[in-house]
Amino acid sequence: MMASASGALAVSQALNRLAREDRGRLLAALISRLNDIQLAEDALQEAMLSAVTHWSRSGVPASAKGWLLQVAYRKAIDRLRRQKTANKVGADMAILACGEDFEVNDHEIPDERLRLIFTCCHPALAQKSQVALTLRTLGGLSTTEIARAFLDSETAMGQRLSRAQAKIKAAGIPFAVPDAAQWPERLNAVLAVLYLIFNAGYSAGPAAGHDLAEEALFLGRILDGLCPQEAEIEGFLALVTINHARRDARIGSNGETVPIGAQDRALWRRSEMNAGLALVGQALSRGRPGPYQIKAAIAACHCEGAASDWPQIAMLYGALLEFEPTAIVRLNRAVACAEAGADASSIDGALAELDAIEAALADYQPFFAARAELQARRGRMAEARADYAKAIEMTRCEADIGFLQERMARL
Repeated sequence: MMASASGALAVSQALNRLAREDRGRLLAALISRLNDIQLAEDALQEAMLSAVTHWSRSGVPASAKGWLLQVAYRKAIDRLRRQKTANKVGADMAILACGEDFEVNDHEIPDERLRLIFTCCHPALAQKSQVALTLRTLGGLSTTEIARAFLDSETAMGQRLSRAQAKIKAAGIPFAVPDAAQWPERLNAVLAVLYLIFNAGYSAGPAAGHDLAEEALFLGRILDGLCPQEAEIEGFLALVTINHARRDARIGSNGETVPIGAQDRALWRRSEMNAGLALVGQALSRGRPGPYQIKAAIAACHCEGAASDWPQIAMLYGALLEFEPTAIVRLNRAVACAEAGADASSIDGALAELDAIEAALADYQPFFAARAELQARRGRMAEARADYAKAIEMTRCEADIGFLQERMARL
């Protein structure tokens, strides 16, 4: 009885490890053959259920991933045969004609995940669908977990995923890596999706369910492994690693957000911070600057010394404007310039810049929080209170509300 329980535990552990570490690779290999994400997902799920029964009797095979891939492919073929009608022609018939041969050892499984990442993040899909599909296929999150993370109903998220998969098939979105001419734009779109995932986790924290910040790091490392020496991917990894290393210091004793300048640096995870800082230097040394490298350099300027290097940060935001000429970057540069100058004229210059971009950021909560702080420094308390009240009204995160209320109370 004990041996049986031990065997069941070994099977469960093996399948959990495969589902976390290798599901994306197995799924991508299946999709490359089947050209159908839903069919590949269903077949792989059936294969894992079969493994529970077979492996419990005979033990985990030496080539466990190869076993799953072969069984999943056969189950997909069986589904297509059952669905075949007189009118069923084209791609499905071509797959059936290939037979059931997909026998490979673990080390022979082709790694098609890069193609899968670019398919999930194709610009023909809405960005929220890109995020959901990436989490589902590469991260292995369930529909329930994705829905919970983004505060959607499970039904709505399931429908979103189904529509995205159907669009990929109907529109003939290629399961391919973009060519050199498209690479920079498409890579930036992929990194934008991963950064959205990270920010969702950064804002919500692990208490909200699945830790999306950890998921973004996991996906970023996959991408880095598939595209070694790509400076922007290294920049992305550096940025999220540095920010994630500060997670234990971000929330105060009363549950309020603690800004970086007031954080207890002893709570930062030093090994992770050092790894992120090293990645910044590695990325920049390649001589191919891009927005994620610059954002990572800004994060490093906040964390390397005893205090934030505001003059350098202001300069870097100026460089970022060349890549992202947006009102949000202008806001951040204005705040950095005010911090760097730390006198009345620099604050007045920052406030003038904020006046120029107010219309573009009328729905952006950090704009009002930043302006409130600058107004307070100039002694304009009524204006500062109005801006803090507006920022609080627009905030949904309890930790941020606590921080803003505390700042407003100081006035």
